[in-house]
Amino acid sequence: MTLNVELARHNMVEQQVRPWDVLDSRVLEALGSVPREAFVPAAHRALAFADIGLPLGHGEVMMKPVIEGRVLQAVAPAMTESVLEVGTGSGFLTACLARLAASVHSVEQHADLADAARASLLAARVVNATVEVAEAVSGFEPKRQYDVVVVTGAVAALPERWREWVRPGGRLLAIVGESPAQRATLLTRDAGGQWTEHGLFETDLPYLSNAAPPQRFVL
Repeated sequence: MTLNVELARHNMVEQQVRPWDVLDSRVLEALGSVPREAFVPAAHRALAFADIGLPLGHGEVMMKPVIEGRVLQAVAPAMTESVLEVGTGSGFLTACLARLAASVHSVEQHADLADAARASLLAARVVNATVEVAEAVSGFEPKRQYDVVVVTGAVAALPERWREWVRPGGRLLAIVGESPAQRATLLTRDAGGQWTEHGLFETDLPYLSNAAPPQRFVL
């Protein structure tokens, strides 16, 4: 790895992510250790550490580093916890989650993106993450519950059945609302099964398939 790449990685963490109130040392270590450039499509690798979303194909994007940092800090997976990621994308956030948690199961509806993410995870020696090809909004059923569920694409409204994927004491993070004013929202399920909801920050991400708001016809 060249000095310029390492300097760019350091600057990404210290000049972009940390100033956006990402102060969790485990999160900062993950973002600074996982080779982000290895997960970026070759055509955009020169922008791997830039403060922009990067296109992945199929209308998907790799989130900005600052958003990745805020998401990781909000869900704060422990080393003993399991994670379900909805929307593998490049696999970079998958790798960061795997560095923080006991295990990660990620679902991606596009087989080519899933294959590329698996290859990148293997090259990065991530051994506690799996990637499944599935469409999560209306088709995927995990058949188990997780401590953490992270949704990396937007939904106009949160599918109610996703709540059942979170075990009591767990949390779910999703980007909810209508573009361009979507909100990263953290939902926490207590031991009794009751939910609390906390808005974190505004952003604007592409919608997951089958999750966009209905079209409105204006005369």
